Amino acid sequence: MATLHIENTVRDFDEWKSTFDKFERFRADKGVRSYRLARELADPNRVVIDLDFDSAEEATVFRGALEQIWRTPQSRHELVAHTAPKVYEVVETRVL
Repeated sequence: MATLHIENTVRDFDEWKSTFDKFERFRADKGVRSYRLARELADPNRVVIDLDFDSAEEATVFRGALEQIWRTPQSRHELVAHTAPKVYEVVETRVL
């Protein structure tokens, strides 16, 4: 399994989240199996998204699609800043 790790600063979390939710089908069609969304307590407009895929190849392909989405006028309006998405190999998952 692989995770695509994304860190964004958004203009308004609620507005951004509404847009994020509209891409649920897109994520599923592109191989996202699950995701985790978190935001910073000190700055709720800083968000971290981890998208899980069956393979690093799927995560890498999705990263390219995500970069195209970020070029759209709506994304440019909602995103203040973002880091380059990184693909990680999941080595272990444990629920306690």
